Amino acid sequence: MTLIDTPPPTTTTTTTTTTLTIRGPLRERYDEILTPAALDFVAQLHERFGGRRHDRLADRMRRRFEIGNGQDPTFRSDTAHIREDPDWRVAGAGPGLEDRRVEITGPTDPKMTINALNSGARVWLADQEDATSPTWRNVIEGQLSLRDAIRGELRYTSPEGKVYEVTAERTPTIVMRPRGWHLMEKHLDVTDRHGRTLAASGSLVDFGLYFFHNAERLIADGRGPYFYLPKIESAEEAKLWDDVFTFSERFLGIPHGTIRATVLIETLPAAFEMEEILFELRDHAAGLNAGRWDYIFSMIKNYRGRGARFVLPDRSQVTMTVPFMRAYTELLVQTCHKRGAFAIGGMSAFIPNRRDEGATRTAFEKVAADKRREAGDGFDGTWVAHPDLIAVAQAEFDAVLGERPNQVDRLREDVAVTPAQLIDCHIGLPITAAGVHGNVSVGIRYIEAWLRGLGAVAIDGLMEDAATAEISRSQIWQWIHQDRTTEDGTRITREYVEGLIAQVLDEVPRHDRDRFDDAAEVFREVALGADFPTFLTLGAYARFLVE
Repeated sequence: MTLIDTPPPTTTTTTTTTTLTIRGPLRERYDEILTPAALDFVAQLHERFGGRRHDRLADRMRRRFEIGNGQDPTFRSDTAHIREDPDWRVAGAGPGLEDRRVEITGPTDPKMTINALNSGARVWLADQEDATSPTWRNVIEGQLSLRDAIRGELRYTSPEGKVYEVTAERTPTIVMRPRGWHLMEKHLDVTDRHGRTLAASGSLVDFGLYFFHNAERLIADGRGPYFYLPKIESAEEAKLWDDVFTFSERFLGIPHGTIRATVLIETLPAAFEMEEILFELRDHAAGLNAGRWDYIFSMIKNYRGRGARFVLPDRSQVTMTVPFMRAYTELLVQTCHKRGAFAIGGMSAFIPNRRDEGATRTAFEKVAADKRREAGDGFDGTWVAHPDLIAVAQAEFDAVLGERPNQVDRLREDVAVTPAQLIDCHIGLPITAAGVHGNVSVGIRYIEAWLRGLGAVAIDGLMEDAATAEISRSQIWQWIHQDRTTEDGTRITREYVEGLIAQVLDEVPRHDRDRFDDAAEVFREVALGADFPTFLTLGAYARFLVE
């Protein structure tokens, strides 16, 4: 596609009290997504829900402060009646979501969209969040890819002349993941009834544009507008999404409950409110997903200053079988099946390498073991990040499910998870020099790719995205501030890590257009600073990605 930059327009779209202004440049076909009617819908979402979004973000800050000051999370007493009521159930699977045994994840650029639709997976997580660097191009052109794919019109020709087309007879059901509540879209300004101008919500922009353009077509095709909801921390945040859905269904005149949402349980606070989250979304809820990498990051973020017993070893040693991860996944499956919801497993980071048979064999073995455990634990499906892993994952779920589409009827009545188990970080393994170096290397290399517009990157045989980079930089911050040493007795200090940054910059292949110097600067800010930024992408987005 030839892209033509034009100056930002001066026109706005206006509801009765809210004005939405486009700040980003308009390129070829952007007007097909940024239509006056679509922008008016997004403006109305901000008018009705923008204030509540800010309230929920303030709640997050308060909760992090409480945990940091010694108040451990627990199951809520004010919502005990929800957990103790045996009768309520969620809406469950919508059309096309009855069998979710293997879901492929990935960004929404044209090539990756076509590869996902041809992959043979049951579901495609069309990711506008952690697997997408939120450049203006990626945000709007991702919407274009989805629009074209849903209408059977998507084609792509690579710079080398290779033509990509959707050839699969049956394509995966699309479940789109918008950005989390904390993220902004600085290429769209919202001016509220009081005359205050703020950047738009990335969540409402991503959801609103996709829903407005595609909901009716998806329904006509026998599926529906389905969403993965990331980074939720409370039942109140889930209720906010539910109200957004209800308003949106009324806006288009489609039946209440047409939208289906799967919530990623990828923050520590959310693990203590899984039933409440499902309850608030019950007319729209399809299930929960165990978002493992962000969950590890959330544990580190919340307990980063609470002492040695919350310090984790090398990232590679924080597996799904360590105490706090085991407790969290078992509780998730039990909670889902108790309420008629699907439990979807997470993504193993190992990926094959078609040029290295040994690496591919290792990846297949590790992924198979991971999916075997998930299927045996009662999960109804799982994620993969590479088409070659679909058969591996499906074999493990086929062995447990057989011809059944899921195992929602398998109640895990043997599970009894306590609050103490959900924060049990005892692993008993050391921090190694290789682990520290690996975190620095992955953090800088991922950020460099992210600055160039890539959100999911293969690094050293693993698929890295924003969540895994967050683990890498937050572990460095915590190890420094908790005065940790490596297995060989070396103190992990800022000076030590600065030396590793220099080493990594010497190790990576450089070229004229690389962003390694900027990436190293971002890494220093988020890993070596006195304060701990809540997300590594926030400052970097405002500084480097806004046009």
